[in-house]
Amino acid sequence: MRKQLLTTTAAMLLAFTGSAFADMDAAKKFLDAEIGDMSSLDRTAQEAEMQWFVDAAKPFAGMEIKVVSETITTHEYESKVLAPAFTAITGIKITHDLIGEGDVVEKLQTQMQSGENVYDAYVNDSDLIGTHWRYQQARSLTKWMANEGKDVTNPGLDLEDFIGLKFTTAPDGDLYQLPDQQFANLYWFRYDWFNDEKNKADFKAKYGYDLGVPVNWSAYEDIAEFFTGREIDGKKVYGHMDYGKKDPSLGWRFTDAWLSMAGNGDKGLPNGLPVDEWGIKVDEKSRPVGSCVARGGDTNGPASVYAIQKYLDWLKAYAPASAQGMTFSESGPVPSQGEIAQQMFTYTAFTADFVKDGLPVVNADGTPKWRFAPSPHGVYWKDGMKLGYQDVGSWTLLKSTPDDRAKAAWLYAQFVVSKTVDVKKSHTGLTLIRESSIAHPSFTERAPKLGGLIEFYRSPARVQWSPTGTNIPDYPKLAQLWWQAIGDASSGAKTAQEAMDSLCAEQEKVLERLERAGVQGDIGPKLAEEHDLAYWNKDAAEKGNIAPQLKIENEKEKPLTVNYDELVKSWQK
Repeated sequence: MRKQLLTTTAAMLLAFTGSAFADMDAAKKFLDAEIGDMSSLDRTAQEAEMQWFVDAAKPFAGMEIKVVSETITTHEYESKVLAPAFTAITGIKITHDLIGEGDVVEKLQTQMQSGENVYDAYVNDSDLIGTHWRYQQARSLTKWMANEGKDVTNPGLDLEDFIGLKFTTAPDGDLYQLPDQQFANLYWFRYDWFNDEKNKADFKAKYGYDLGVPVNWSAYEDIAEFFTGREIDGKKVYGHMDYGKKDPSLGWRFTDAWLSMAGNGDKGLPNGLPVDEWGIKVDEKSRPVGSCVARGGDTNGPASVYAIQKYLDWLKAYAPASAQGMTFSESGPVPSQGEIAQQMFTYTAFTADFVKDGLPVVNADGTPKWRFAPSPHGVYWKDGMKLGYQDVGSWTLLKSTPDDRAKAAWLYAQFVVSKTVDVKKSHTGLTLIRESSIAHPSFTERAPKLGGLIEFYRSPARVQWSPTGTNIPDYPKLAQLWWQAIGDASSGAKTAQEAMDSLCAEQEKVLERLERAGVQGDIGPKLAEEHDLAYWNKDAAEKGNIAPQLKIENEKEKPLTVNYDELVKSWQK
């Protein structure tokens, strides 16, 4: 299987050279060279799907189309392997640009503001779903597939097979984005260390309960304390890893559901309603009414402040001293270097980097010494709340793109998420989007080398991990506020409370400007009157909601752990 997974880009390009016109010969060469049985479809069905693309693309043959995505392994595979294949099969020349995530959003904003067609399609995070819905500059894919795009919509697309459609559906019930890649941030821990008999005995003697996967933050804190400074294999190790440099990457460290893990916001999946994991509240018409506790929001409420304070405490006490000055990209590889016992959240998009031969965290037989597990939750968390973040990079067609160009780009978007190619693409990038790929026998075979990733995606726990939801009316404007506010807390310039007070106030300035401008019509912000925390907590309780919660005096709850192997067995039942 490994040999099948490592088809080189050069070999792929050679296979397609000389096929200037859309035809099935190119499709068959592609299937032979790249797909084989690494698909949820058999060869007959693969060829039937490719024949559909050949036929549907005929009116657009010779067109040159440009699409863009961020630079991750999945999109590199699309750009270097799938785009040339699509060009050979359909005659539509695709240029798939790879740029930074922030640059994708910038290009998207430029096109939305200018109306000029910068790209024919974008893979942008589903975190922008509230933005796309309210500004109405992205095509509703529901309407597109039923009308103008009907003739170029793959009858075998099988939307029900996608696991992330709830994240790309707006409150109006329409689909605005089509998932292309998806990954979660999960708890990561050294399975070998947690199962070491001396470690288990010493932990039980000190804390009075079993060392295991922490269910709550109280247990995570004990485990972090236990391992920090402990000598394992001749090295002093650390019980926690994070990063603290005031940098844009510090923003998504927190908007990616850190506050919801602590227990802010309301119950609700995929996102809390009426208060979401950013602490922004909406009314019954999905209009944002506030971010601060004074307007019924929760960005600066006790649960959110607790979330930030724990981040600060753990970074200082249990992580390497260098972590304080690191960015996201600098801190990412550190756990794989063999001196970290656990990390509250690790992006599963980087699984491949944690299973490379020769790493201190990989056994000689290629199996990992670590595992992924569900993230522990904070003291304010209640059953029924989301528990973590999933990134869902999704295809978006803007209305400013001419119909013919949008149709050609839509064909490419469907090609790279098609059942024919998705299993192979999923093995390459490990960013799973389809049930049929997750269930494929090749992933059962590979699962032991992926540290629990496949078990998680096959489990019922998966639904508690979700992207930013529809409460956020302008993701680009609001997201950039986070790293600046929390950076002040990380540097010590502000307390956790002061940082969150500042953040919610800045968010409300954006909401106020949007309300005043009226650019989002009757689904844009409409700020509520101000009252104190007690008023809004009582109002929430009367309406059957939770947020904002009152402060819990003892935030160190009874610690709770679970045996990892028993947890996995319970999922399988």
